[in-house]
Amino acid sequence: MSYDASLRFQQALDPSALTTLAGGLNALVQAIDECQRNRADPERDPAILLLARHLGDIAVENHPSLTELRRACIEAVGVVERTPLLVTLAGRGVGYDSDAKAAFHKEGRKAMMRLATALGLKRDEFELRSNMAGIAVSGEIILHAAEVYIQLDLGCMGPGYEVMFRSCEGRKDYVGGRNHFASIEELIEPARLAERIRRELQLPQSDAAVTQLIA
Repeated sequence: MSYDASLRFQQALDPSALTTLAGGLNALVQAIDECQRNRADPERDPAILLLARHLGDIAVENHPSLTELRRACIEAVGVVERTPLLVTLAGRGVGYDSDAKAAFHKEGRKAMMRLATALGLKRDEFELRSNMAGIAVSGEIILHAAEVYIQLDLGCMGPGYEVMFRSCEGRKDYVGGRNHFASIEELIEPARLAERIRRELQLPQSDAAVTQLIA
């Protein structure tokens, strides 16, 4: 496609083809880039100002009122604040998003530490390690003790299979017994998940876990 130095002005004069917010925003961003390449001031460029006004018209036309939109945003903030970050990340995925992936590993390690505590494991009785893997995947966080191997990842198994746990025979056993699966929602309730893990893997109740239950 040949270069057209007048494109942004033509779009600004006739924006009828820009009927969606995404299309209007894309045209505006491209016009700002073109201004910057030509060392023009985007704050004063007539095409930029017209395209920005058109984008505003798209946002207003056939959309809820300002009051309704503010109320919806306030409600959304409440939902986000009530939803654990791990659950949010599991729902949206973290592939190709380095910030989200870093947050997943940070929060995932915290959650696995809480699970280890709920299982009654002392700090020298388990390893907690993580593998960031490639940019397209979440990588995994692993809790490995003498009798249990637990892995957290946002893999291809789908919702409800983010946590895998199985029995093992020592920290050098990377194969272990049959795989069991739990959801990330279960992980954020470590006491309940720990009880399920002990029950399904027939693990003994540790003294530390008994003390927690009594407390």
